[in-house]
Amino acid sequence: MRYLTAGESHGPGLVGILEGMPAGLRLSAVDVNRELARRQAGYGRGQRMRIEQDEIEWLAGVRFGETLGSPIALLIRNRDFARWQERMAPEGPEAGPAFLRPRPGHADLAGALKYGRRDARDILERASARETAMRVALGAIAKALLRQFGIEIVSHVVALGGVAAAVPEVLDPQAIDLSPVRCQDPAASAAMVAAIDEARLKGDTLGGVVEVRALGVPVGLGAHVHWDRKLDGRLGQAMLSVPAIKGLEIGAAGWAAASPGSQVHDEILFSPDLGYHRPTNRAGGSEGGISNGEAIWVRAAMKPLSSLRRPLRSVDMATKEEFLAQVERSDITAVPAAGVVLEAVMALVLAELFLEKFAGDALADVDAAYRHYLGRIAP
Repeated sequence: MRYLTAGESHGPGLVGILEGMPAGLRLSAVDVNRELARRQAGYGRGQRMRIEQDEIEWLAGVRFGETLGSPIALLIRNRDFARWQERMAPEGPEAGPAFLRPRPGHADLAGALKYGRRDARDILERASARETAMRVALGAIAKALLRQFGIEIVSHVVALGGVAAAVPEVLDPQAIDLSPVRCQDPAASAAMVAAIDEARLKGDTLGGVVEVRALGVPVGLGAHVHWDRKLDGRLGQAMLSVPAIKGLEIGAAGWAAASPGSQVHDEILFSPDLGYHRPTNRAGGSEGGISNGEAIWVRAAMKPLSSLRRPLRSVDMATKEEFLAQVERSDITAVPAAGVVLEAVMALVLAELFLEKFAGDALADVDAAYRHYLGRIAP
């Protein structure tokens, strides 16, 4: 399974292609659009979320609500393109001023130098986190596949703007999504909202930490035999590719690094009812690059967003004179939305690994392979 996305932030729309999904999986645009709406929610979001009301259009690979086994193609139209048609026109003369003042923390300057572009807008339009809308849509399809086999993915905010939340053992997805910052701890949620309000008054932005869990993952996804087949490595590459995600912790990695091994490693038990199991999950569900049957548990650190209403110093690319960086429309924080994006990214990785392990052209073939495997490893 593999996927591609295309499109610019203020272009006509975003396009996604997902290849390798078996035939016979039931899909609904309503379910995909629900995930897109979750991405657009969250306290501290900017004006763009009020402009765009993301919805997908099926272009290929789905007929009468079922996948065909051929590549699935999706389109999300950008409503804001109506105001950018001249400046983002695919053909014709250049219109509007060039973006010459790169913003610290963005891809503007590095991308313009790498690709030899005079106008940094040629870079920032694609580097924008707007691209993650399509990854959420494709991730919704991956979630639909995983759900067929009892795998569910949930995320929540555990820290935002210096406020840390109490982390419950059991997550309640409905309670999380009802929180304005997607935090299950009510007291911390209120403090996070206050921190966002304070940052807004200061013209500043806030980062935080999101936890993502995948429940019901079987033993055996990933492999120990090559670096690029390890579950940890695949999750790391995919999740760190999300804009503004700068660090990743699988399991209790940070705590484990400062603790003796006798307190870190998860003991292995066996019972006729549960088979092999562990009383703890400090490894985060992965050992040796292979899922071990426990919940996959990842924490991702998101830096504060780079677009500030009180801009930092930069240099004009044409004159080389010092200026305050150009200001683009921005959120105060996107940490709550990052959890939804990271759910989608994790779903895409786990779906890919699942189909590598239990390959089949039809969903019934995948199901048969999965059931055979469960029978083989049963206690």
